[in-house]
Amino acid sequence: MLNLDRLRTLRALAQYGSVSAAADVLYVSASAVSQQIHKLEQECGHRIVVRNGRGVELTPVARLLVDRAERILELVDRTEAELQAHRADVVGTLTLGAFPTAARGLVPHALRLLGERAPELELRVSEIDFASPLVQVERGDLDVGVVQDWAHSPLSWPAAVAKQLLVTDTAKVALPDEHPLAERTAVGIGDLVDEPWISRARRSTCHEWLVLTMRSHGAEPRVVHTVSEHPTQLALVAAGVGLAVVPTLGLGPLPAGVRVVDVEPALTRRVYATWRTDGSVRPSVLAAVEALAEAGGMVGPVPSPCPDPRPAPRRDSTAGAP
Repeated sequence: MLNLDRLRTLRALAQYGSVSAAADVLYVSASAVSQQIHKLEQECGHRIVVRNGRGVELTPVARLLVDRAERILELVDRTEAELQAHRADVVGTLTLGAFPTAARGLVPHALRLLGERAPELELRVSEIDFASPLVQVERGDLDVGVVQDWAHSPLSWPAAVAKQLLVTDTAKVALPDEHPLAERTAVGIGDLVDEPWISRARRSTCHEWLVLTMRSHGAEPRVVHTVSEHPTQLALVAAGVGLAVVPTLGLGPLPAGVRVVDVEPALTRRVYATWRTDGSVRPSVLAAVEALAEAGGMVGPVPSPCPDPRPAPRRDSTAGAP
């Protein structure tokens, strides 16, 4: 008899390519992943992985199991969702992933609401950087993902994923308050071409916006400092060593000596809650989406979204609705 948890472990190992990455997704230790794979080898009587340098490589038997596991686990997840839809209580475990500024500025409000409304729901939150939680939602590794869709870099929405708009966010430029542009309410891109910048690492959204925007004006941004955390970026801005792009969501109080101004043309992003369409009947998913939507209303405006052809959460007597 094949164990479902071990099949999930194998699927994660196949998807993410290493024991440590699979452990992060599954919220377990690397040794626990190795133990599950060893037990799966004992159950099926075949080698599952072989060492390949510092990583592991799946055997042909493992790839056969991964193919079957995808279908088996999809059916199990769908069945569990349908069974949960017949329960009035919001219980069980729900995994939620969000990009950093949403994890700071949006998710805590939602968790407070869920704690009040669904105290028996066990929540597991992950901050996900340099990748969209959308990928993990589509794979079924996350129940709900909070994703960002920038105007200059729109997302491609998988057919198996539903979404709900939570808030529209605008990024600004942070300047030292003694900077010549700091007294303006807005600055043009052309005003910023020759400035020194404090940026997040390559592949981050803010860094990519900075590069693409400056290049569209025939210039290459002069990045003098690379810093991940926005509070640290703002501390460097206050020290007068550069400018930084700062999304409004999750910005928090400004340190002394820093001003933020709008940019023209505006840099905007839409923030969505996403979940697999086959999870739309799960009360826990619906409760989480509802809480995130209310949290979005607390932190900023939500314009009317474009029509979405994918199914929205159902309003019925068994499942409730966001």
